[in-house]
Amino acid sequence: MAPAGAQGQANRVAEPLKNLHPWDVTPAQARAIQEQLRERLVRRDDFAPVETVAGLDIGFEEKGKITRAAVVVLRLPGLELLERALARCPTSFPYIPGLLSFREIPAALEALAKLRVTPDLLLCDGQGYAHPRRFGLACHLGLLTDLPSIGVAKSRLIGEHGTLALEKGAQTWLRHGGEIIGALLRTRAKVRPVYVSVGHRIGLETALDYVLACTTRYRLPEPTRQAHRLASDEK
Repeated sequence: MAPAGAQGQANRVAEPLKNLHPWDVTPAQARAIQEQLRERLVRRDDFAPVETVAGLDIGFEEKGKITRAAVVVLRLPGLELLERALARCPTSFPYIPGLLSFREIPAALEALAKLRVTPDLLLCDGQGYAHPRRFGLACHLGLLTDLPSIGVAKSRLIGEHGTLALEKGAQTWLRHGGEIIGALLRTRAKVRPVYVSVGHRIGLETALDYVLACTTRYRLPEPTRQAHRLASDEK
């Protein structure tokens, strides 16, 4: 993938891969799709130098009837705002823990398709590989768009971990079933950590480096923090 530089690269997610699988499925079918698609994940670094990073977050309107997806693109290393987009879509899948990507991704793809250029990296507010079936939202979205992606969650879904030091940058592995599935990362000293796991086309240690590189004085990395504000606050 070529870097999305200042001259502007045509948006490769303007035609999202919605046909990779059906969306009108039962929960049992959705779980089976996760199990099948997990085998396609690339959990190692597989990308060109990163110049732009997109943060993505999902909100809801009308008591959950409308899914509101927000994407914000920043330039590295200075984190200057380049672009943002918002999409609203009818919510077509129920709230079921572990299957949130089926509820949220259709709107996320619409928001990404509105961008003028393709970001080099996606930071998703949610889980990646740290998921019961190892296929959280960041994995699902990364595979659909073929973009390097990272899950940055505010809370733990599964797994156990050791003690985490209090200073900024402290890390400890998150394990489940004898496997390292992610890591806890302290983005601010003495503040609750975030839970980082890979999505697609990136390794865990590199993912941690990028999350730290995108973090300023807030707990959340700047791309997802700004996307959260757009998804939740702006009317």
